[in-house]
Amino acid sequence: MRVCSPSRCVRSPRPPISVVRLQASLRGLGTGLLAARLKHLEREGLAHKITLPPPARTPAYARTEAGEELGPPLLGLARWGLKWAMGERRETEAFHPGWAVLGVRACFDAEAAAGLRAVYEFRIDDEVFHARIDDGTIETLHGPAQHPDATITIGEAAFLDVTSQGLSFADAIETGAASVSGDIEALRRLKGLFRLPPPRDRKTDQPSS
Repeated sequence: MRVCSPSRCVRSPRPPISVVRLQASLRGLGTGLLAARLKHLEREGLAHKITLPPPARTPAYARTEAGEELGPPLLGLARWGLKWAMGERRETEAFHPGWAVLGVRACFDAEAAAGLRAVYEFRIDDEVFHARIDDGTIETLHGPAQHPDATITIGEAAFLDVTSQGLSFADAIETGAASVSGDIEALRRLKGLFRLPPPRDRKTDQPSS
């Protein structure tokens, strides 16, 4: 799925993801529970099981058309979470750097990306993913990019600090929390591409009576 402004929206199906990759990206979720969740998605017509072609030949899951259409609502939930649920973490809460793939799409500013064609690679600890920007649209994929125009490296703790404070990747770079390399123009445009909403506390942010 691509995220874009309404006037530029182009939808393409997300590639299948292997069961091994799913398990690795869902820390704390046992194999039995994951299998049960995947079967539930199959029964509900949201995903279907396939076998990846050689050389992988491993079980994988792909989203159906109905599953693809869940993309925008999920992005809406991600934006809500970035604004209303990024306060102090509880001991029972878990975070996996791979989940940042959705967060990057959620805070993407399509208007700021008008006319830009670039590939950004993100490295959060051992997790690597990349974002392809194409004139106001974004496509995010797990794994490294073949030829990234710019690479952003940041630790998990620093990434969580950035999101919990409503900062940008550019802010993290300026403070030394993140490092970058690559094309100067791609790095210059990075500053306005991803905008996090200022975090708010949903429990205390109540209208006065």
